[in-house]
Amino acid sequence: MSNSGLATLRDYIRWAMSQFKQTQLFFEPDGDGLFEEARTLVLGSLHLPYELHDKYLDCNLHADEHAIVQNILTKRIEQRIPAAYLLGEAWFAGLPFKVDERVMIPRSPLAQLIPQHFAPWLMKTPLRILDLCTGSGCLGIACAIEFDDAEVMLVDFSEDALQVAKENIALHQLEQRVFTHRSDMFADLRAQRFDLIVCKPPYLQADAWSQLPREFQHEPQESSHAGNDGLEFIQQILQQSSQHLTDKGLLVIEVGEHQQRLTEVYPDTDFIWLEHSHNDTAVLALTAQQCEALNNM
Repeated sequence: MSNSGLATLRDYIRWAMSQFKQTQLFFEPDGDGLFEEARTLVLGSLHLPYELHDKYLDCNLHADEHAIVQNILTKRIEQRIPAAYLLGEAWFAGLPFKVDERVMIPRSPLAQLIPQHFAPWLMKTPLRILDLCTGSGCLGIACAIEFDDAEVMLVDFSEDALQVAKENIALHQLEQRVFTHRSDMFADLRAQRFDLIVCKPPYLQADAWSQLPREFQHEPQESSHAGNDGLEFIQQILQQSSQHLTDKGLLVIEVGEHQQRLTEVYPDTDFIWLEHSHNDTAVLALTAQQCEALNNM
């Protein structure tokens, strides 16, 4: 791209908005939108805060700064790389997280539910928390900050993902009570039990990947795929969680668009569907006793 006529931060934000709209970039349905993404990328590429006072937007860029901003905007437009990967950072539940293409970009209705402490379903303040399929560690770290006496275990099968999670533990200075552990789901957790299990497992049907916007296809495919019907990992978690919950423990799991299907598969289970503002992404909760009943089916 040429920087002809583009001199200030404001110029680049306006130009980016125009290009984003013209090239029909995909934005998250619950995301910030055109202006916010343009501002995020232009300011973030120069390590400037999003809240920068508008009077600074009319400052001229140096030659090297032009190159940096142009490089990031070009990648966003031509390669459809998500902003979070371009900047190496995403925000979740009001907290910053380091991210790159080793992990999915943090996005989940659990960002709304964690600060509510899963009331009224969580029977006691948890002292041990498991974040299964942790990826960047965002769910478990957000829980650790909300429940400041809890020990939190971040579990993933991907060693690459766990490396990112470790960076985020360090970022939030939680090394004393947040730990990583490599395991294929519950396989290597033996008899460990937790007061709270949170999880965003893979739940995408096998044929859905190619239909996603290009932005999503930069994310690790194995973090999304879940067999032909999308229920492979969800069912495994539902049926095995009872072996890892304390008596008053709670399982909270994001299940995407599978609410109706799960109701059909488990007609005798009274799922607790948690309320939030994400229309097409269901989150369910089950008590330890309900999980035990599923385990005995």
